[in-house]
Amino acid sequence: MKKAHIIGVAGVAMSATAKLLLDDGWQVSGSDDAFYPPASDYVKKLGIDLKEGYKEENIPEGVDLIVIGRNAKLNPETNPEVQHAHETGAEIKSFPEVIAEITKDSHKLVVAGSYGKSTVASIAAWVLINAKKDPTYFIGAYPLDMEFTSKKGTGIAVIEGDEYPTAHWDERSKFLHFNPNDVILTSVEHDHINVFPTYKDYVQPFIELLLKVPGDGLVVACTDNPGVEDILHHAPQYITYGLKEDALWRATNIVYGEETTFDIEHDGERVVSLTTKLLGSHNVQNIAGVAAYLLTRELVTPEELSEGIKLFSGVHRRLNKISNLPAYEGFGSSYEKARSGIEAIQLHYPEKKMVVLFEPHTFSWRNRDSLKWYDDVFEGVSEVLVFHPAEQGSDTHAQLTQKEIVERVEATGIKTHSVNDTEEVHAQLTKSITDNSVLLILTSGNLDGALDTLPSWLEENIN
Repeated sequence: MKKAHIIGVAGVAMSATAKLLLDDGWQVSGSDDAFYPPASDYVKKLGIDLKEGYKEENIPEGVDLIVIGRNAKLNPETNPEVQHAHETGAEIKSFPEVIAEITKDSHKLVVAGSYGKSTVASIAAWVLINAKKDPTYFIGAYPLDMEFTSKKGTGIAVIEGDEYPTAHWDERSKFLHFNPNDVILTSVEHDHINVFPTYKDYVQPFIELLLKVPGDGLVVACTDNPGVEDILHHAPQYITYGLKEDALWRATNIVYGEETTFDIEHDGERVVSLTTKLLGSHNVQNIAGVAAYLLTRELVTPEELSEGIKLFSGVHRRLNKISNLPAYEGFGSSYEKARSGIEAIQLHYPEKKMVVLFEPHTFSWRNRDSLKWYDDVFEGVSEVLVFHPAEQGSDTHAQLTQKEIVERVEATGIKTHSVNDTEEVHAQLTKSITDNSVLLILTSGNLDGALDTLPSWLEENIN
């Protein structure tokens, strides 16, 4: 049996890669400097040999393949395990290269975009699973209904594609390794400004992705998004989806509620009526994209689509309910993701006072060039709790301070508080939350560990 070792295995993408390698017949080991839920629980469930900390001796004798992530702590100049990896003579690959190899004989759908890609990929994979189509899939998040974030199957491969650079030695966007047959493109909005300083820099990989689609391939594009419309001419052929009237595949007759119902129309003709548990107009849009692709490719019937959508519960950290307060957790890694979460809560809880607990975790939120985002991102929110900005990489860019962020939000007329640890989060939430409140947590981090225990604390102390 071939041996693979993964350095940085506790991340969601790297642990999903580990699962695909296991499915492909490899013996897998891995290491990381720390293991936190839900990644730690997931990695342990895989049953692989885990080592905590980065050390030369973590790499097993006779290893055939070493997969190295792009985390800042995995720099070969400073990480002894990564340094030793290059001395072993084993083949070294990034995780996108591994996924590309495992799926090379599959018909590949790559789901790409600035936002929505985890949810769209999860829904597409789930509908196919529920219809017993046995897809291969790779998802960079934790779908609530699926035991694993990846699996090697016998059907189509659904791959979430990320525009972020591949590895320390490979600056190409990850999704460019996947050689897609088809693409669902959800959105193109300037993000990751530490890597893509200008919008032109950011959009170029998406253009290259569309150019990789073969002549018999299909691009399914959300033309509600102007950035998508601007680059569609690079696709060999495409169909459109969205909420606007000019989309070929369109969601109409939307009735929002605890369960949201709507119709999917194709060229003005109703195809199927759907019901979803997911919150927000952006998720209706996401489902429309999945419907457009799966029905155009005739991978499922309208009835199979309807059943899968009705059963789909959501994705961890994508507006999943964490407390009966009510409280929800959103993945607020960019302006657009934060706004879509806030607007979804406003849509479903119009009479409630919204309190947002926000952690500026990504480079984009912490960078001085993004200070203007704070002028309107929290529009409609009653109170904002601002956690201290993450420190990783703070010396590599123009980092904002917590004080600057708080003052900028306060200037918009919203009551704003700074919080720095679990105790301060609990104390301020106790003051801010009333019987008429809804809480939205927006972060791509974990509030220095406070997030892990927050659901149980809310149930015990607020409800």
